[in-house]
Amino acid sequence: MTQDTSDFARVCGPFIEKLFSDVRELTHSPAPRRGVTRLGYSPEEDRTVEYLKRAGEALGLESEEDGAGNLWLTLPGRDRSLPALVSGSHADSVLDGGNYDGLAGIAAAFCPVLWLKAQGIVLPRDYRVLVLRCEEQGLVGSTGLLGKLKPVDLDRRFIAGAPTLGELLARHGLDAQKLTGGKPLMDLTKIAAFFEAHIEQSSKLDNLKTARVGLVTGIRGIRLNRRIRAIGVGAHAGAIDFPYRHDAACACARFVSHIYDKWAHALAMGDDLVVTTGSIRTPDTAIPNKIAGECEMTLDMRSLDDEAFARFSAVIDRELDELAAEMGVTFEADPSIIIPPNHSDPVLMAHLRKGAESLGIGVQEMPSGAGHDAANFGAAGIPFAMLFIANQKGSHNPDEAMRMDDFLAAARVLTEALVRYDE
Repeated sequence: MTQDTSDFARVCGPFIEKLFSDVRELTHSPAPRRGVTRLGYSPEEDRTVEYLKRAGEALGLESEEDGAGNLWLTLPGRDRSLPALVSGSHADSVLDGGNYDGLAGIAAAFCPVLWLKAQGIVLPRDYRVLVLRCEEQGLVGSTGLLGKLKPVDLDRRFIAGAPTLGELLARHGLDAQKLTGGKPLMDLTKIAAFFEAHIEQSSKLDNLKTARVGLVTGIRGIRLNRRIRAIGVGAHAGAIDFPYRHDAACACARFVSHIYDKWAHALAMGDDLVVTTGSIRTPDTAIPNKIAGECEMTLDMRSLDDEAFARFSAVIDRELDELAAEMGVTFEADPSIIIPPNHSDPVLMAHLRKGAESLGIGVQEMPSGAGHDAANFGAAGIPFAMLFIANQKGSHNPDEAMRMDDFLAAARVLTEALVRYDE
């Protein structure tokens, strides 16, 4: 450990460890669950945002909430007319998830405040910590902030039987009509750059002895089909011979198998690509001695490469058409949710890379497979960059873990990049 690293840990460590502990206590899932639960716009997320607001104000930060309920905490710079540097992440979690997904990025955004104050450094421009709402259910906080929330989004329910998004917004006194009016909630030219630190949610960095901080080259684009429905003909399993079957379950199974093979071929050709069918199910009326007349599946395809993204999306559509003709079924797909690939800003990446090098902190450049709020900022034309923090035991589960030394290394690189921004 260098003297700088030791000093940074001394300045930031106690505050950050208390933050993680306090928020865990505030949002611990009810027994017998072991994780945390702070769903978007829930009382638990509210408590988290209020805690972070008080923590920021105790550090002398200016606080305000925008029309989506996002919290902004501002450290004034020398020239307040300049666009601000912004860093943050999301306050919410999945149901019974881990404590670090999202919260680690907010905690990392506090570290520059602590360090700059301890060193007596005033940045040339404002620095703002951004606490975003409701990321896990569709990046709602950042989508609303950036003017991209749609009226149809207001009818979504995150859990069956729960209030709609529109109802949740109304309970918080937020103007749903303004949020879906197609205009950003602020002048986006007031944001010079957005940095987001986040746990990796995988094991690549944790498997490395050094270079355990990730510099994210970009966020993979997503094609998501929440439902692809195969419609065949239900019939007696023993009475219908092979040539006369219209088996919806078999059609879905063959689609998954074919796409898996085509994915492997694309990887062999050098494409950046991941493809997942997370769910396949037949109706509740399905029984062992009945040919399935219906079957539903999901599809999630991701790539950082624009050409590979478009190419494999066409492969998926062609495979559905060919299997429909071959199997005598019809495929009905809900509209694809398309989020194009977003590439990290090269200037911000250079600041992170040079900052890490000057500190002797090893980094690993890698794409992000998961979607993040940073992608929304990038799509809005705001330069963005991301840092990954090595973590253990995955994410979206109660066992999610993270070493404090890995966290502090990433936060130190973030802090150095902010200092270097105007040099």
